[in-house]
Amino acid sequence: MVNSVVPKEEHMSEDSARGQFVWYDLMTTNSEAAQAFYTSVVGWGTQVWENAGMSYTMWTAGDTPIGGIMKLPDEAVAGGARPHWVGYVAVPDTDATVARAQELGGKVMVPPTDIPTVGRFAVIADPQGALTAPFTPQGTGPGPKLPPPVGHFSWHELATTTDPETAFAFYADLFGWEKTSAMDMGDMGVYQMFGPGGVPFGGIYKKPAEQPGPPAWLHYARVPDVNAAVEAVRQKGGQVLNGPMEVPGGDMIAMILDPQGGPSAVHEKKSAQA
Repeated sequence: MVNSVVPKEEHMSEDSARGQFVWYDLMTTNSEAAQAFYTSVVGWGTQVWENAGMSYTMWTAGDTPIGGIMKLPDEAVAGGARPHWVGYVAVPDTDATVARAQELGGKVMVPPTDIPTVGRFAVIADPQGALTAPFTPQGTGPGPKLPPPVGHFSWHELATTTDPETAFAFYADLFGWEKTSAMDMGDMGVYQMFGPGGVPFGGIYKKPAEQPGPPAWLHYARVPDVNAAVEAVRQKGGQVLNGPMEVPGGDMIAMILDPQGGPSAVHEKKSAQA
């Protein structure tokens, strides 16, 4: 579900960036195949980043790095982990955020860790198991481009096993998110939209019993043409789980799986909003 209201473009500061998704890592079993898939479907480029002995491949939208790709550790795969995306959310203090997440019933998957010259991050699971990564940058820098242009992630959706009210309370406490509008979806319950500063950039809903997979975040990448993206998904060995379909406001979306099983979604803005 995608809402078209977004704030003006911002730069990262403690006040403006708190609660914004600012980076996205794909954890996958086959980095080369995943790169071939997403560069075709979304139109991303890739760029290798070398820092303090680390080598890391980044996704780029035009000249802008927006995320990266990492191999899912063998031990994680052996333990049942599937390819997935992790969204990084800006916070003033990663350590304090992690401590508060634990107080609220969350779990620490990766403890607070420094990335030299970049910042400090951790990976946490909410009480239902969905993953996010609190991130505190070193110094200040550009924040997410708002409104998100083509090639950037434009919506963030949580399927939870609890009611949206309870799920939202966890994230509101950690990231300062505020409720915006809500939509009654009948038998599927309420779809609660949210965002930092009261500007919607995502939604939370209760996952139906028949929907496969554990509670998780689904991140939507903006593309110029959903139908073309869906055709590329099929040509590159992925699966289309749902769509293309129109959502309230006229935007088009589709939910997809990459060939390794990583879920994501594509989003086309209504032409008048482009």
